[in-house]
Amino acid sequence: MALLQINFNSTYLAMQTNITVIIPETSGILKPDFNGKLKTLYLLHGLSNDNTIYTRYTNIERYACDKNLAVIMPSVDHSFYADMKYGHKYYSYICEELPTFMRNIFPLSAKREDTFIAGHSMGGYGTFKIALMNPDKFAAAASMSGVLDINVFLQDGIFEGFNPKSIYGDTKDLTGSENDLFHLLKNKVKAKTPLPKLFQICGTEDFLYQSNLNFKEFAQNLKIDLTYEEKSGDHDWGFWEESIKKIIDWLPLQNSI
Repeated sequence: MALLQINFNSTYLAMQTNITVIIPETSGILKPDFNGKLKTLYLLHGLSNDNTIYTRYTNIERYACDKNLAVIMPSVDHSFYADMKYGHKYYSYICEELPTFMRNIFPLSAKREDTFIAGHSMGGYGTFKIALMNPDKFAAAASMSGVLDINVFLQDGIFEGFNPKSIYGDTKDLTGSENDLFHLLKNKVKAKTPLPKLFQICGTEDFLYQSNLNFKEFAQNLKIDLTYEEKSGDHDWGFWEESIKKIIDWLPLQNSI
């Protein structure tokens, strides 16, 4: 297994940025005669984290190696994976520049069926937003304790030190916008757009539990392919460590290289 910390000058962000990458040694990529393409998971961090958090608080390296899965972990600050009104274009960076840059360095498959995305908290929100807005790029998307109702989160104002004005400007209600997951999902279903498989998990003691229940019920009423799980747990790394293994086991990784 290779664990790499990459720093590069992003054109989209107009600054240096960091990426943590896991390349499984068992895939054969570290051998001179390797000529395949790796399945890839883009793994998104939460509001108070960065690109290093999963390698510090979970066994993601071991899980990825066991499944011959490459894992790309970017850093996006407090952006909620948006093209910020007063800040950087993190949504465009994640969707456009990052995959191209990674595939130019590593032999990662560009096929939809080989590309997945997941994240926790803010990253769970970013996961579903990115997957729903780019359903042709991802075969599966998984949210752990996700901020799935952005309006409730913003109105509650529970995260000290976070100011959404830099992201959304003076807008206080994102209902009906591309930042509203309920709106995105409904429109995709109405347009009969083929969607990625979705996985959602949340702890029953999590402050986001009710929002997760609301999204699950909304999605089920639309009859989409959503796997939902809940169990006792809070908004913490004990819960996410167990959840990330569940997600990797759930991913459609048959016939991995």
